[in-house]
Amino acid sequence: MTDLNTIPLENAVSMLVNCFRGGGKLLLCGNGGSSADCAHIVGELVKGFRKRRPLPEALRQAIGTDRLQLGLPAIDLTANAALISAVNNDLGGDLVYAQQVMAYGRPGDMLIGISTSGNAKNVALAVKAAKALGLATIGLTGRGGGQLAQLCDLTLRSAEAETYLVQEDHLMFYHRLCLRVEEAFFQV
Repeated sequence: MTDLNTIPLENAVSMLVNCFRGGGKLLLCGNGGSSADCAHIVGELVKGFRKRRPLPEALRQAIGTDRLQLGLPAIDLTANAALISAVNNDLGGDLVYAQQVMAYGRPGDMLIGISTSGNAKNVALAVKAAKALGLATIGLTGRGGGQLAQLCDLTLRSAEAETYLVQEDHLMFYHRLCLRVEEAFFQV
């Protein structure tokens, strides 16, 4: 398993913290196992990961429950099957994420694109769309980095080349990222 160099992780944490502090949201895309990683990351950010994130008392009283938690805005672009199938049919599969970036992305937002090879065409096109709209971008890739290493503002790159080993590293990378971001926002 790869030991993530501290500097890229710190830079990724800073980028994401600045995005959320500025009122931005995180968009995520990837294919296959990387798609599942997108859903996993969203789950860690939208509700408590390691920390309970209680609502302020006024919100708890207004809503009438203490079970809801504060969250960070993250959207899994791999999750909307109806939209993805429509874009795939009407525009082409390589645009399934870029089209969503065009609809959801705003300056101040971020995109994380995940590809074990770094060469997934639909992820690369999403990054290009994000850059054109002024979004910051982070890529999670394997050893070679592929296109994403050239396109993204920051790349968290596994030292591995075999898909399942890259995916194991990606899990470690994004768990550390989510932990650090959660610590920046939630003290409980």
